[in-house]
Amino acid sequence: MGVSRLDDQDYPSVTMGQAADVLGVQPAFLRSLDAAGVLTPQRSTGGHRRYSRRQLEIATRIRELFDQGLTLDAAARILTLEDQLDDAHARIDELEHPTPGHDPLSGPPPDSAASS
Repeated sequence: MGVSRLDDQDYPSVTMGQAADVLGVQPAFLRSLDAAGVLTPQRSTGGHRRYSRRQLEIATRIRELFDQGLTLDAAARILTLEDQLDDAHARIDELEHPTPGHDPLSGPPPDSAASS
């Protein structure tokens, strides 16, 4: 495993047991998120769930919303809306601070698609 994988937020390096320990939840909580399609981990060649750091952040946010009394459906909807809001803020920033030589109304600069 190279250093670049360790830096990759999306690299599935954490087992379900490790993820449950880090999050302070039972593995059943993570299985329920997978079954509901809210958080789908990658699978190892042996079929074991593997989570990325980004997925752990999502699971942490879902847990926070559960602790506030929200249902899984409500938590999933909030996550979707938060993602859309982040995308909108990024687009506003792009329009307010365009890349030199790029028309911000034509969409993201060609090189930004490769980095996201």
